Amino acid sequence: MQDCEIVTHRVEFSVQSLTMLSILKRLRCITLDITGTLIAYKGDLGDSYCLSVKLAGKLCPSYKRVDEGFKVAYAELAKKHPCFGFAHKIPNYVWWKICVRDSFVKAGYEYDDETFENIFSRIYATFGSGAPYRIFPDAIPFLRWLHQRDVTFGLVSNAEYRYRDMILPALSLNQGSEWDFGVFSGLEGNVAPEAALHIGDSLKNDYLAVRGVGMQALLLDRFKTADAVDWRKSGAIVLPDLIATKEWLTSE
Repeated sequence: MQDCEIVTHRVEFSVQSLTMLSILKRLRCITLDITGTLIAYKGDLGDSYCLSVKLAGKLCPSYKRVDEGFKVAYAELAKKHPCFGFAHKIPNYVWWKICVRDSFVKAGYEYDDETFENIFSRIYATFGSGAPYRIFPDAIPFLRWLHQRDVTFGLVSNAEYRYRDMILPALSLNQGSEWDFGVFSGLEGNVAPEAALHIGDSLKNDYLAVRGVGMQALLLDRFKTADAVDWRKSGAIVLPDLIATKEWLTSE
């Protein structure tokens, strides 16, 4: 009887081995969002803004008010001049200067032109480096694991060009070793939508929009947000991190 059990276990293991890569083998392309999926801000954005104010020798406004002011200013400017001003040929530096100034104004603080230029130059330089960001510990291992598989993978985000040229390289997320391609305005390549998977952290941007063009999608709930309940109700696959994603990809 014991020998029969051993044989049975071996057969079950063999069948499992044949099917464990079925999800991954059906895919030809995997794309990932950046912020909230691979990297995150260190602390609140308002912290970095107010630090730049202090370094300019001025009274620091409320971190929370600046944070809230930025959210409103960013949303309004992105609606008026989307893609960081690309469509209206507004230089990236100018777009961000408008956004940052309006963030402080909405927080109740205004500075003269010379002072604001000093503050803004610090902010712009800081967010063009790796300093205010952290990499999730599972990000690079997951990307390198994908790199060893027969699947093309890249980064798809509405982030500005500095992510590709400055920020990601500063965080050791390099094209060629950690990702194959980067798309910041649309999907690249000739891949059937149903054979492509996008991984992100926004129901609207990373799931509904992606499913709308026929791609597969899953969401990461890294911060145990209450919104994840609604994500699941919408039919989304929701996983806690990229370790769980790897397990899901190698399941039947």
